[in-house]
Amino acid sequence: MPRKPDEYAVNLLISGGHKEEVRFTSVQDFQKWYSTELMSKSDSEDFVNVPIKNIQGEYMVIRPKSVLAIRVEPVFLSSVERF
Repeated sequence: MPRKPDEYAVNLLISGGHKEEVRFTSVQDFQKWYSTELMSKSDSEDFVNVPIKNIQGEYMVIRPKSVLAIRVEPVFLSSVERF
C-alpha cells in the first residue's frame, strides 16, 4: 500500500535568484492555488497572495511574472529528514 504524504513542500524559484518554500496540506490545494492565482495571471506584474498556512501572522505576495520555476515535493513526517 503506498504511503500518503503528510504535506507538500512547494519551492518557488523567483527571478533574482530568490528561493521560497511554502507548504500545502494536499496536492489539490496547491493545484487550486496554482491554477486560479498563478497560472491565470502568469504575465501579470500585480501582486498575488501566497498562502502560508503554517506560520501565524505572516503572509507573502509575489508577482506571477517573476516565478521562474516551481518544485513540488511530498513530505512524509514519519520519514527521516534529509537536508
